[in-house]
Amino acid sequence: MKFFIDTADVAEIRDLASTGLVDGVTTNPSLIAKSGRPMAEVIAEICDAVPGPISAEVTATDYATMLREGRYLASIAKNVAVKVPLTVDGLKTCKTLSDAGTPVNVTLCFSAAQALLAAKAGAAYISPFVGRLDDIGAVGMDLIADIVEIYSAYDFKTAVLVASVRGPQHVIDAAKLGADVVTLPPAVLRLMYKHPLTDKGLEAFLADWAKTGQSILGAETDTA
Repeated sequence: MKFFIDTADVAEIRDLASTGLVDGVTTNPSLIAKSGRPMAEVIAEICDAVPGPISAEVTATDYATMLREGRYLASIAKNVAVKVPLTVDGLKTCKTLSDAGTPVNVTLCFSAAQALLAAKAGAAYISPFVGRLDDIGAVGMDLIADIVEIYSAYDFKTAVLVASVRGPQHVIDAAKLGADVVTLPPAVLRLMYKHPLTDKGLEAFLADWAKTGQSILGAETDTA
């Protein structure tokens, strides 16, 4: 499973990229707005920080303008994936850009029927929003299971990119279902490191080691 980070905070992205765990980044107009900076400038910096796919979203709603925006965004860097909404015009834009070799991330997916349309339109990624489905009483992971099953049955190349992730359990559930990618906020990725027994065990190991009065680096100096 690939890990994408869902943020436009360049400092956060660089910090997490240094771990070697980040395969890509997803952004959207809301995240870009929080940066308070020009969109193209932010996207260019993110693309420089992470060599994997960087989703940059159009803001238009009609086909002609979406296509112009998508082509512009794709020109910013070679690793931009243009992000479009799952609407009729969005899928038309997806088809045109995909046919021209530009990877497209179709976002705001809430049903298997929508996901099927996106795959047929040539989407590189489909972004089902599991957390928002959970919020209205549905089970977001049921949608992931349906999409994975349908895509596998027809050998669609569209990657299932699980979005609107609220915590580590969403990541684990998505991985068990065979999703290709999960995009998660920085805070959720950091939570995945945490377990109280890890902290407790490390504390005990360090306390026992301190009692010996030894230093690993000191031993290295003694034998040099």
